[in-house]
Amino acid sequence: MIPRMLEKYRNEIVPKLMADFKLKNKMAVPVIDKIVVNMGIGEGTQDIKLLEKSVEELANITGQKPLIRRAKKAIANFKVREGQSVGAKVTLRRAMMYEFIDRLLNIALPRIRDFRGVSRDSFDQGNNYTLGLSEQIIFPEIEYDRITRTQGMDITFVIKNAKNVDQARALLKYFGMPFSREGE
Repeated sequence: MIPRMLEKYRNEIVPKLMADFKLKNKMAVPVIDKIVVNMGIGEGTQDIKLLEKSVEELANITGQKPLIRRAKKAIANFKVREGQSVGAKVTLRRAMMYEFIDRLLNIALPRIRDFRGVSRDSFDQGNNYTLGLSEQIIFPEIEYDRITRTQGMDITFVIKNAKNVDQARALLKYFGMPFSREGE
């Protein structure tokens, strides 16, 4: 079964982007290559149960087992030693990625309190977009009664074939990314 957002990309978004940016070849149209969901768990160095619970929640949200990230070097001020577990990361591609986009844009983001849209300026030099969330409880897979503490995460959309930020922003806008009105 083809994910709904993949069909939308192929049937609606590609023709719109080709018309907007006067692209002659479908292969030149920007596309989301992968989505990286990163969760930093600083307190996980002191309490291993926090790390395990956060990894379990990230697995429920993404539908994929997270990779536990370790500290590359020791930082005394943060009580971190080299090799300690400090976070978790999931890289989503293909069908799982499009399913995650669908749930993020249509279910999770509208559940944020006082939501006024996401920043329009969170693009890096490679035209990738990073979105920071302060709570994991906006996802329906997380049971509110079972969480011990709220945990934030970063979601990075890695965009391929975008020549500039305008093309990358248009791609995400056509997917339904609710950009804020500031800066227009």
